[in-house]
Amino acid sequence: MANVDSGSELFSSYEAELKLIQADLNQRMEQIPELTGEPRKAAIKQAERALEEATELLDQMRIEKQNIPAQAKSRITSRFRNFESDIDTARRSLKNLSSDRKALFGDRYTDDPGSLEAGTAHDPSLEQRQQLLSGTDRLDRSSQRLRDSQRIANETEDIGRGTLADLQLQREQIQHTRVRILESEGYVDRSVKTLRGMARRMATNRLITIAIITVLVLLIIGVIYSKFR
Repeated sequence: MANVDSGSELFSSYEAELKLIQADLNQRMEQIPELTGEPRKAAIKQAERALEEATELLDQMRIEKQNIPAQAKSRITSRFRNFESDIDTARRSLKNLSSDRKALFGDRYTDDPGSLEAGTAHDPSLEQRQQLLSGTDRLDRSSQRLRDSQRIANETEDIGRGTLADLQLQREQIQHTRVRILESEGYVDRSVKTLRGMARRMATNRLITIAIITVLVLLIIGVIYSKFR
C-alpha cells in the first residue's frame, strides 16, 4: 500500500510540473507569431525545449500510471489522455510556426536560392550565429536531460528509502507480533495448568463431600437403630 501511495503522489507531482510547463509553452507560442528573424528563432527553440520537457514528463507519467490503484486508474487515464492531446496539439502548432520560413528569416528569406546565397554572402556572421545557437541549444537539451535524469534518480532513491523504511517497520511489527504470540502461549499454558489444578481440587472436594455425607448417613442410621433396639 505504501508503494501504491508513493506512485500516486509521484504522478501528481509530475502532473503539477507538466501544467507549469504547459503554461510556459503556451505563453511562448502566443509570442512567436509577433516575432521575426533571430528573436523568432530563439522563441521557437525555447518552445521546443519546453515541448521536450513536457514529452519527457508524459513518459514518466505513463510509467507511474501503472502504480495507480484500479479504482482510480480510469480517472487518471482520462486526465493523462487530455494531457497527451494538448501536447500533440502544441507540437503541431509549433511545427506550423517553424515552417513559416519568411517570418523565421525575415528580410533574408527568398524563394530564389541564388538570392538566398547572395544574402548570406552579405552577412557572413549569420551562419556562425546559427551554429552557435544550434550548439547552445544542444548543450541546453543535454543539460536538461542530465538534470531530469538526476531528478528521476533522486526520486527513485527516495522511493527506495521509503520502501526500506516500510519493510523495516513491517519487520518490527512481525517481531512484536511473534513476542505477543509467545506471551499468549505462555498465558495459555498457565491457564491450562490452573484449570487442571482447579479440576483436581474439585474432584478432591467432591470425594470429601461424599465421604462426609456417607459418615453422616451412617451416624443417623446408628442413632435410629439405637433408639428402636
